[in-house]
Amino acid sequence: MDTYILNLLILGVLLLAVSLGSGWIERLPLSYALIYLLAGIFLSPYGLNLIQLRPEAAFLQRLTELVVLISLFSCGLKMNRPLNPWAWNSTGRLIGLLMPISIFTTAGIGHWVLRLEWGVAILLGAILAPTDPVLASEVQLDDPQDRDELRFGLTSEGGLNDALAFPFVYFGLHWLENDQWQTWFVSWVLVDLLWAIAAGLFMGVAIAKLLGWLEQRLQAYRPVDDLMDDFIGLSTVLLTYSLTELVNGYGFLAVFVAGVVLRSDCLNAEKSASRLHFMERLEKLAEVGTILLLGSLLRIEPMARFAAPALLIAALLLFVIRPLGAWISTIGSPVHPATRWLFGWFGIRGVGSLYYLTYALSHGLRDNDGEMIAWVTFIVVIVSVTLHGVSSTPLMKWYERHVESHEESNQVLIQDKSKR
Repeated sequence: MDTYILNLLILGVLLLAVSLGSGWIERLPLSYALIYLLAGIFLSPYGLNLIQLRPEAAFLQRLTELVVLISLFSCGLKMNRPLNPWAWNSTGRLIGLLMPISIFTTAGIGHWVLRLEWGVAILLGAILAPTDPVLASEVQLDDPQDRDELRFGLTSEGGLNDALAFPFVYFGLHWLENDQWQTWFVSWVLVDLLWAIAAGLFMGVAIAKLLGWLEQRLQAYRPVDDLMDDFIGLSTVLLTYSLTELVNGYGFLAVFVAGVVLRSDCLNAEKSASRLHFMERLEKLAEVGTILLLGSLLRIEPMARFAAPALLIAALLLFVIRPLGAWISTIGSPVHPATRWLFGWFGIRGVGSLYYLTYALSHGLRDNDGEMIAWVTFIVVIVSVTLHGVSSTPLMKWYERHVESHEESNQVLIQDKSKR
């Protein structure tokens, strides 16, 4: 029988099973990503041998890039707070303090323990730094009225650090090309750090404002068909990303910012919710394909060969670096102590790390170092998907029972003080 037809059959059965069983799955210590990963392994040569494709890094880069873009825009549309410092306090701490701690601590372990060159070690830290906005849906905002600090912090962190890890990826790639960092450091600061971030912020705001104005003008003459209206969000993603990349800005950052701007400027709450639901459906569908493909790519021999360094990095990153870094980053924050520890635990690694890996592989990371970093990344993602997938449901239920009401009251008090 045609393998293609069998793949379609299995995919149809999988989608039907997770759709009809979603009510049970959400109550179990199990995530959708873990189900897709296991399904991918089941369809690989170690199972039914139905997925025999070994895609090139360029294909994986474009696939994961599209998935991350959709997810970043979705995160932006979920941002339900004003652009005031008090409202984004946790986000600033997680991005400005925790992310550099994660990158440079992981890089230090890679250099001093795994004996990697500094350029490769920094790349490893940058690849594993982003928390995943795709796989972390269980701990993200899902209600426009939700004011919970944990969900907001994790959602906004996932939306921003997928973009703001890019300067460090470029830093590692520059180091691979030339280990005399003094010759290119100023250029990196001016172009890859300051310009690219500023351009991403400006383009995200400007394009979202322009498209919003254009939509309102045209709607006054002839309303857009309801069925086609949701595609405005997708077109915003593609236009914002491509135009920002053309001026050498960070397209990921611009897409997230565009989502935030459209959410804050939209006068029609029903239309905003409809677009968010449409993007979330696209995100879920893309997640299925990406994680299925990851599961089908896994091989026993290289995983066994790189198991020791990979498990060392995974253990230190998930159980030491991220939790302690989150605790340090939130010193002085008014959030509940349990929230600070949960910030540290829910550092889910996934599609964002896969994108940065494939980007690095296509821009200079290769040979033995490239193979090692690739399999370390795969294994860390698998460990994260498994541990966070199993723990997210019981931990969030505990959080909702014992902590969430305290955080909501705390946010009201902070908001009242900020208005005085």
